[in-house]
Amino acid sequence: MNPDHISLHNKQFEPYLSAERLMAAITELAVQLNQEYANKTPLFVAVLNGSFMFAADLMKAMHIPCEISFIRVASYQGTSSTGKVQEVLGLTEDIAGRHVVVLEDIVDTGHTMKMLLDTLGAQAPASLEVATLFMKPECLQHELAIRYVGLSIPNDFIVGYGLDYDGLGRNYPDVYKAV
Repeated sequence: MNPDHISLHNKQFEPYLSAERLMAAITELAVQLNQEYANKTPLFVAVLNGSFMFAADLMKAMHIPCEISFIRVASYQGTSSTGKVQEVLGLTEDIAGRHVVVLEDIVDTGHTMKMLLDTLGAQAPASLEVATLFMKPECLQHELAIRYVGLSIPNDFIVGYGLDYDGLGRNYPDVYKAV
């Protein structure tokens, strides 16, 4: 049973999205990706740390030949984006001529995704798309064509299902929002 409220550092959070709702959104994304990438053997590039639960559950729902790799970037401090993206752990696979789908937990300002798409796009993939579990359209500061969006949400600060507040909260199966 999941708690009605959680406390992380100095903030309180209330239930927002259930694990069942998240799995329904991921299943819809998987259906789309399985259809559109049939016969293409895509490389999924999961952005750590936040996307680890999303990536794991999405991969379990993929029924086509595919690969997964991981990249780690940092752009958050506390509850807000720093606006500066630092690549921490890079991609080791050669993506030239590959169909690449970046897996992200949340796209809000778009700073991280813009940097990743520019960096990966320079490596000449056959195609480059993004699949994000959450999108905050009202926060977007870059022109990004995000093709695969699980859930569009308002500008609430959320934790759980891989998303954290200064390292805490990733372990909850549901998503909570700050009150």
